[in-house]
Amino acid sequence: MEEIEMYLEEAKDQMNKAFNHVAHELTKIRAGKANPSMLDGIMVSYYGATTPLNQVSSMTTPDARTIFIKPWEKNLIQEIEKSILAANLGLNPQNDGQQVIINIPMLTEERRKLLVKQAGQEGEHGKVSIRAIRKETNEAIKKIKGAPEDDLKDAEAQVQKLTDDAILRVDSLLKKKEAEIMTV
Repeated sequence: MEEIEMYLEEAKDQMNKAFNHVAHELTKIRAGKANPSMLDGIMVSYYGATTPLNQVSSMTTPDARTIFIKPWEKNLIQEIEKSILAANLGLNPQNDGQQVIINIPMLTEERRKLLVKQAGQEGEHGKVSIRAIRKETNEAIKKIKGAPEDDLKDAEAQVQKLTDDAILRVDSLLKKKEAEIMTV
């Protein structure tokens, strides 16, 4: 039935978005290696407007432990430093008058465990979203008028399969991230 297919496609699309969101959030959790995406979400005051850091500077990682942030305008250096400190990422920015330099400290075992826990929480949020999508889709399918009961049961089974697949993808992503974090 066309209406059922529409609901299934929408559920699949929403579950993919939930998975992609988890994947994006996990890139923000650092695994001991310098990565400019660690600084995603940091906002800088730029001529009175709050602007993302990556829109007022270029970021490079010359090695696994350092991030260089070169602002388009030199007068932004102090503002970038303040914003990084305010983000409470455990990073200590320094500047050489031309750019902001962030040295990524080695992770302690305790910090690694905290990051694994944080990654697990992000994964759990994603799973909750996926289950909510399943619930909404099943409720919408049940409300379809005039559909044969067998079609409705098949549709619910397909929704469950989509849910299981999405949760497996989140779990495998979490396992990879955990291994990445725990690798010294």
